[in-house]
Amino acid sequence: MEETKGVTEAAPIPKQRGEQLVDHAVRYAEERHWDVFPGTWLEAEDGRELCSCGNTDCPAPGAHPVMQGWAASATGSAMQVRRMWQKQPKAGILLPTGRTFDAIDVPEAAGFLALARMERMELTLGPVTLTPNRRMLFFVLPGATAKVPDLVRRLGWSPASIDLVARGEGEYVAAPPTRFGGRGAVQWARRPTPANRWLPDAEELINPLAYACGREAASARARRD
Repeated sequence: MEETKGVTEAAPIPKQRGEQLVDHAVRYAEERHWDVFPGTWLEAEDGRELCSCGNTDCPAPGAHPVMQGWAASATGSAMQVRRMWQKQPKAGILLPTGRTFDAIDVPEAAGFLALARMERMELTLGPVTLTPNRRMLFFVLPGATAKVPDLVRRLGWSPASIDLVARGEGEYVAAPPTRFGGRGAVQWARRPTPANRWLPDAEELINPLAYACGREAASARARRD
């Protein structure tokens, strides 16, 4: 996995010839030691892409667990990953948060603004994903869910008012190149590399993230008015 530098390089990771979802899932387990588990997937039907769960009103088509006990099935064993995807090769790749990483989830516009500022500040960054529903997720050390609300309030905002969410224990995120919602695939805005194996603490990134989210929220209110 090569590093993507700059906010202009958010294109999807090109698939190698013959590469399957299982290959990505195995690399996450082997190279990053991330637990992974299979999710649902999209099926083409009457010109539409519907979730494999069969619910036509699915709130997360192609990107939710296929079973209730997903937390117990998540594994970092490459052998077990291959077995799971052998049963369903089209399954989306889901990563549980609260184990080896948490994720700070922000609107796409705010995420790109914060990312540019962080790079100017030469802050240490972990991997960052860009989702089809226009969100960006910054991977940080576990424990962010306990810290972030208070950190944001100290800066003068409430997390809900600026649309900033920390995802931790009991939650999960979709990993590239999982496709969901009929809008495309999850991409890397900053790819996992040996250089960003050591994740930052949420406290190191919260200032630029909260500032960017606050600015975007104010712009959105001004547009509505």
